[in-house]
Amino acid sequence: MKDAFGGILNLVLIVVFLVLVEGILGLAVNYSKAFRMKNVVISAIERYEGFGCFSDKTSGQSDCRTRIQDGARSIGYFPNNNLNCSTGYTKSDNYFCYKKADSTSGNHYVYTVVTQVDINIPIINKILSMDFFQVHGDTRVIDRG
Repeated sequence: MKDAFGGILNLVLIVVFLVLVEGILGLAVNYSKAFRMKNVVISAIERYEGFGCFSDKTSGQSDCRTRIQDGARSIGYFPNNNLNCSTGYTKSDNYFCYKKADSTSGNHYVYTVVTQVDINIPIINKILSMDFFQVHGDTRVIDRG
């Protein structure tokens, strides 16, 4: 009987170890997706100088938004849980959050883009806030003059 409990304990330890390793690998893969998505969004905003890149009622389906959606599809970036935007940020198509900051002169802008790492591990979601799993990036200065 003593040997049976030792075998069960070993199996439990192995299973726990494998679950932890798979969770860490999954987090690394999803973090790289969020990082690449941030780069796709920033390059699209810089290319189109911010025109039509954000979801609002006036822009409709523009080339910039199509490029961002195609980039998300090619990367496999589909955040299942709701995207949590911090205060001052605006959500766009549930892919990213953005904030437009004025530069020192009047017609220059810098956009800050935030993408979210998609994890669906209930214990980690309860313990850590989702702000911990976000990737931030800034565009170059865009001249809209």
